[in-house]
Amino acid sequence: MRVLVIGGSGFLGSYVVDELVMAGHSVVSMSRNRERFRELSKDVEFYKADFGNRGELECILATKVDVVVHLVSSTIPQSSNNDIIYDVQSNLVESIALFELCVKHGVHKVVFVSSGGTVYGAPKTELIVEDHPKQPICSYGITKLAIEYYLHLFYETFGLKYCVLRLSNPYGPRQDPLAKQGAASVFMYNVLQDKEISVWGDGSVIRDFIYASDFAKACVLAVLSEKIGVLNIGSGVGLSIKELLDAIEKALGKFARVRWLPAREFDVPRVVLDCGRARQELGWKPQVSLEEGLLIMKDWMNEIIKT
Repeated sequence: MRVLVIGGSGFLGSYVVDELVMAGHSVVSMSRNRERFRELSKDVEFYKADFGNRGELECILATKVDVVVHLVSSTIPQSSNNDIIYDVQSNLVESIALFELCVKHGVHKVVFVSSGGTVYGAPKTELIVEDHPKQPICSYGITKLAIEYYLHLFYETFGLKYCVLRLSNPYGPRQDPLAKQGAASVFMYNVLQDKEISVWGDGSVIRDFIYASDFAKACVLAVLSEKIGVLNIGSGVGLSIKELLDAIEKALGKFARVRWLPAREFDVPRVVLDCGRARQELGWKPQVSLEEGLLIMKDWMNEIIKT
């Protein structure tokens, strides 16, 4: 199978590319840049292009791509409300353009990585199932949800198959520790460097953290599956930001220096995903515990700090 991974050089994309290559598929990666933390595999066909470069995208799809994995976003929850029109134009409009090109060039399926942390809004249940009401409170979540709906429209209208993966909070090696999101990576890096950590609120916000390779395995199963629809992908375990800090301190054997900041309006108090549907329909479940994942991250971060 020939699979195009849009955003294949990014943190999550690099894991998806690895899993696809290991499974014996022909992998095409399209990203703005090559991978930051390692050399590109000779087994991967790479195109350097922006997601909005429709001409380049069409040239790639014309090479007989079977499945597209859509991982890119130009915004994050924190920044999406700053310029809502940009968020919609660069993410929603360009995704619709992608789906049109997929139909034109006979792509069999699109796997879209959505957001399990923002599309639901404030949870009404302890565990969030896929049918939970959707009331996102930031443009990022609204845009992700709109892309999901357009995917379903293209399925009903043109027969373009799809699977949406609503992802919880991923972490693992190759996650940029200097980015504005990715709490586990940012916190660990700062603790190792004896730098102050900024925490919004009192640390009671609860999130669902999943190791990157576990997500990538689910993504590849979604590529191969004929199932249509939406799946939550997470650990199914809630962890407060304070508990995450405690776990990082334990893994590193060092205490964190924390600067406590006012809570942010777009941070809902609790998001923990029920992933029973993914277990049932894909035969998938997470394998890497938080403790194990943080130790792997520790070794990786110590290496990049040395270099």
